[in-house]
Amino acid sequence: MTQPTQTPRTILALDLGTTTGWAIRGYDGLITSGTASFKPGRYDGGGMRYLRFTNWLTEIDRLSGPIGAIYFEEIRRHAGTDAAHVFGGLLAALTSWGELRGVPYQGVPVGTIKKFLTGQGNANKPAMIAAAQARGFSPADDNEADAIAILLWAIETQGGLT
Repeated sequence: MTQPTQTPRTILALDLGTTTGWAIRGYDGLITSGTASFKPGRYDGGGMRYLRFTNWLTEIDRLSGPIGAIYFEEIRRHAGTDAAHVFGGLLAALTSWGELRGVPYQGVPVGTIKKFLTGQGNANKPAMIAAAQARGFSPADDNEADAIAILLWAIETQGGLT
């Protein structure tokens, strides 16, 4: 008797920031990745970045979903106040989006991600990009490389919050 095969759930991995890195494994098993800019426009109000991010999540869910789980880089310390505010706002938008839709989410510590992909918990940006390339990906920058690392970590060590 053969076991029924389970269709993989769609998993979204994010490196939150003004330039957000993303990687997604679709229900078909295909992995795609990139970056999305949430830089405010000249005439944008303070909340427009977060509204655009929420709309972007909804569009990803519509096109590639339904999203079954979200993993994100969990930052505990920021070098600058502005970066901390942006991260906090994006995290609030992400978690409320997930709560409204019943999509589980989980933060992954920076050191865990770096150690998983490179073997070093304090790997620098070029090392993260090189390690993603060694796994067959072509990240445009460190944001995308981090998102790829988060996704691979989720698939290989967590099974995608199953």
